[in-house]
Amino acid sequence: MNYHWNWRIFWEESPDGVHTYWETLVDGLQWTMAASLGGWIMALLLGVLVGTARTMPDTRAGAWLRRLGTAYIEIFRNVPLLVQMFLWYFVAPELLPPDAGAWLKALPNAPFVTAVVSLGFYTSARVAVQVTAGIESLSGGQRLAAMALGLSRWQTYRHVLLPLAFRIILPPLTSECLNIIKNSSIALTIGLVELTASARAIQEFSFQVFEAFSAATLIYVTVNILVVGAMHVVERKLALPGTLQSGGTR
Repeated sequence: MNYHWNWRIFWEESPDGVHTYWETLVDGLQWTMAASLGGWIMALLLGVLVGTARTMPDTRAGAWLRRLGTAYIEIFRNVPLLVQMFLWYFVAPELLPPDAGAWLKALPNAPFVTAVVSLGFYTSARVAVQVTAGIESLSGGQRLAAMALGLSRWQTYRHVLLPLAFRIILPPLTSECLNIIKNSSIALTIGLVELTASARAIQEFSFQVFEAFSAATLIYVTVNILVVGAMHVVERKLALPGTLQSGGTR
């Protein structure tokens, strides 16, 4: 069986009669980036909170915060992302009061909201581990020096520990940023028409499977290369002195 290649398929009109197949891919890319960005912002906020909580001093309150942070990480990091998306999309509305569940189901962009929440929780557990490692890698003298200067614990984290930790963990955070973009493709299983789902739709309507997924692959690669390049520039700008080799690699 000979396959008929047709790269001009992207300039042909899609079945909706409004967009071309290329515009369908671009629209899917926009949903991918929106879900990834929303999930990344949520992951950073929660990851910083949970990761910081796991470095609290050995007091009664600090011990409870560390336990809660560890439990949070173990739950959201060890449950597959696909399962979490199904739980948030299909199960969570059924556990809420009837009115709240009905409102959640009726949201016009329920798949998008679910994707953002799922990506945010899942990635935040991974970010939290890195934040904890970054803070714990710092010399204990920095914390003591900040406290000796009269800074409160909050001010010590805000002005000393977290800024230094982020400059150390920026490379692994870049990897997590790339992962969240790729993981967003799982959202097609709950009805979000992101980039992978758009490629799948093109394949189903035109039967040009190789062209559709080749284009999607090139778009994913291009986006990730741009992200890596941008984060590399940021890393070099924020790197602590002596942490970058003279050749420019880590």
